[in-house]
Amino acid sequence: MITRKNKRVGRIGIFAVGHATYWGQFEGLLDNLTGFHNDLCKLIEKNDVDVFNFGMIDSSEKAYAALPEILAANVDVVFCNMVTYATSSVFAPIIKEVNKPVILTALQPRAALDYTKACTFMQLENDNICSVPEFTGVAARMGKKINDVIIGCLYNDKEVEKQIAKWCDIAKVLHDLKGARMGLMGHTMEAMYDMHADPTAIASAFGLHVPLLEVDDVIEVYNTVTEAEIEAKIKIIDEEFDMPEPKSDPITSKLTFEDKYQAAKSAVALDKFVEKYKLTGLAYYYEGGADSLHRKVATTFIVGNSILNAQGIPMCGEYDIKTCIAMLIMDRLDIGGSFAEFHPFDFAEDFILVGHDGPHHLRIAEGKPVLRSLKKYHGKPGRGASVEFKIKEGPITMLGITQTENGKFKFVIGEGISKQGPIPPTGNTNTRGFFEPTTKEFIKKWVMEGPTHHYALGIGHHADTIAKIADILEIEWTIVK
Repeated sequence: MITRKNKRVGRIGIFAVGHATYWGQFEGLLDNLTGFHNDLCKLIEKNDVDVFNFGMIDSSEKAYAALPEILAANVDVVFCNMVTYATSSVFAPIIKEVNKPVILTALQPRAALDYTKACTFMQLENDNICSVPEFTGVAARMGKKINDVIIGCLYNDKEVEKQIAKWCDIAKVLHDLKGARMGLMGHTMEAMYDMHADPTAIASAFGLHVPLLEVDDVIEVYNTVTEAEIEAKIKIIDEEFDMPEPKSDPITSKLTFEDKYQAAKSAVALDKFVEKYKLTGLAYYYEGGADSLHRKVATTFIVGNSILNAQGIPMCGEYDIKTCIAMLIMDRLDIGGSFAEFHPFDFAEDFILVGHDGPHHLRIAEGKPVLRSLKKYHGKPGRGASVEFKIKEGPITMLGITQTENGKFKFVIGEGISKQGPIPPTGNTNTRGFFEPTTKEFIKKWVMEGPTHHYALGIGHHADTIAKIADILEIEWTIVK
């Protein structure tokens, strides 16, 4: 029943390059190359992105003419399709002015020449790699960056399809970072120095806006919630969650109707709040006075946050906007993005529990997530419904966003494995994370990178993709190994 609020969107610009002299020399070559180019456009479109095809550029004059169109299209990623040899003069005007990630695709229509029938025409149809070093060399001389070169076959090449899909996912991340509204509400949890972040620095680094909001803004919409809206939200909660009997933790109990009702009402208020302020995501923390409405509302967001995470609206607690941005990046890669930190080691089996007591990304849960009533939230005020699950078994990726001594942001990235096994029945998310060479060695290397204690947790191994995003944003990164 939980679907995305907004479709993932990416805008891909693509143009082919060639050598105009060939067209008069080899009849039919331009038509064949144009066909190959159109087939690549179709291959890219399969990744559910908007494709802007700027056609064949085979002279410097055409390059200059196409440049305003490319700039006006406001694409997220540009593919330069090396359909045959081309002089770098057809590329230089574009790489000089287009400040977007540029990918060269050198994709032969044939896996190999038919040497019994080989001819110059056939060679030119498959000369995709020939001018790639010329293009990368000219880009380097101009102080510009080629972000990737995809080499392989145009047809039936799974590795090529995987690399194209990766760049389409990156385009979706860049598209939604640009102009995002990542709200901050409340204040940093007392004494958590690693949570502080400057909204201006965030806007500069990520190209987004940070609306500064009040808990009163949520209270205002909370007071408009109707019984019908609460009942509809309860229906979703009943469908999406299990509510088992308590186990070993004495602060947990079977979810009470009172806690479910309050979680549903707060969730509806969050939906209205997100819509009213057009939020892409939200980081918050607020305690409020004992028995105040502000405390009652602000401490019962966990279920609503988890549903919103699954709908593509990253929500995280403890005012951690840096991790909220990491969660957005993971969500737009379609790999989840749960709010996480390290919990106790299991030295006997060489793993560490990774999770948190706050919002989680329901799309990456292993099985049905659980709701429990907590009589108290450890380390902070409040009580109520809390979400418990472990993420899907298999490869996992962690992205922490921290800051260095000069205030610059830094990505700390790691990969591990989530394996089957029991987790503590505490009403919190926990996953058994295994890392190489040993979990203890990996965690030591991780903490020595100066991270925050939170990070976004997703499924699959995607460190290389996230590093590419950091490069595009000109943010320092490290992959912990």
